[in-house]
Amino acid sequence: MDDPYLDELKRDFSQYSFELIKLKQKLLKSNSESEQSKIIKKIDTIATKMENNQKQTTKVTKSRLKDMKKNRRK
Repeated sequence: MDDPYLDELKRDFSQYSFELIKLKQKLLKSNSESEQSKIIKKIDTIATKMENNQKQTTKVTKSRLKDMKKNRRK
């Protein structure tokens, strides 16, 4: 299924994944507890965004499939 909005959601998810990899590396290199705390908060924020992204992707995919089925019946 080729859908611009779904493609955008996929790109966003990929970007979040990339950011998480960078933050993980920063976290492992960091010795400061305050810096580690900030990094963990950023990771939590990104994880929440990823979760919302996945929920939205699921909703949109279901909607698109439903529309495709309706169009086939006509």
